[in-house]
Amino acid sequence: MILIKNIKIVGDKSLTNIYIANDKILDISEDDKKYPVDCIYDGKEMIVIPGLIDQHIHITGGGGEGGFNTKVPEISLSKLIEAGITTVVGLLGTDSETRSVENLVAKSLALTKEGIKTYSLTGSYAYPSPTITGSIKKDIIFIDQLIGVKIAVNDHRDSSLDYKELQRIGADARVAGMISGKSGHVTIHMGGGKFNFKLIDDALKHSNLPIGCFRPTHVNRELSLFEDALDFAKRGGYIDLTSGMGKDYLNDAYAYKKAKDKGVLEKITYSSDGYGSWSTYDDDGNLLDIGYTPVNTGIIAIKEIVKSGEKLKEAIKPFTINVAKALKLDREVGKIKKDYKANLLLLDENLDINTVISNGLFMMKDKKIVRKGTYE
Repeated sequence: MILIKNIKIVGDKSLTNIYIANDKILDISEDDKKYPVDCIYDGKEMIVIPGLIDQHIHITGGGGEGGFNTKVPEISLSKLIEAGITTVVGLLGTDSETRSVENLVAKSLALTKEGIKTYSLTGSYAYPSPTITGSIKKDIIFIDQLIGVKIAVNDHRDSSLDYKELQRIGADARVAGMISGKSGHVTIHMGGGKFNFKLIDDALKHSNLPIGCFRPTHVNRELSLFEDALDFAKRGGYIDLTSGMGKDYLNDAYAYKKAKDKGVLEKITYSSDGYGSWSTYDDDGNLLDIGYTPVNTGIIAIKEIVKSGEKLKEAIKPFTINVAKALKLDREVGKIKKDYKANLLLLDENLDINTVISNGLFMMKDKKIVRKGTYE
């Protein structure tokens, strides 16, 4: 058993102690001698927040749009630890030819074994959706790691699907989620095209699918798309912002404030799009520049939101409990609570990550990584 002593749980002023048994929080108590323990860690009055949940990471690497030499490598465990991410959802992007859902599931299993619980999505930008079983439904129902499906719209790299095809994807994912007890959602890559939410709106208008079935992401890439996204959230849908993506006039703190003013904070989530490639194109669609995104943009965004005047307890919600609720994982992650997973970040006075605990294991201690991936 581990005792984390002399810490302040986010939002509380008084010092307390957290007891960890196996991978869960056994108890939270002011008594630091309540149970016999094997390990004591002095938190030195640091603030504790839940580990971040990032539902959009290209764990097998993104990119490849500028040729084979531009394929982004797989992510390493230490990069996730440094970013304070303790729960991950991996996915594919443009390339589902040299990469596969099988590879994605294998990487999910590897990261989970190394200490960070990792789920994934079937599908990719492409339609028909690449799967393992030949069926979106069967992938989600029968493969534990797969909790939803990915597709792309409003982008020159999408498959130009129509709203009826999007409906079928949504229907398959929803029913699969109901049968398996998973979120069964459709993560929709929103490109920078001219149609914004039209395809999603048409799919909802001409079907009985609930709005929560569709989860548009990258909605803060430009102002008009973000305005439409806020309206979508006002109607009850979840929207996912990409931390670190917004231009100067649409940075993370500003986007958060816009969502707060709209009254939809409980419907927004942030993710990093980590290890996915960013790219710029000319008017003819020719690639001008390409790179890849780090995974530490979440904790940076939280700092920016706090610096803008928000309380830390509120600022972390789109990175923790909101994501957990959207993914139907909120009974085990996203909070610091008895019987929840022991996924904890200890932050210093500058809100820098000092210590990371994932599934009851120390991954970083006093700003030093103490648990690395198999080949790191």
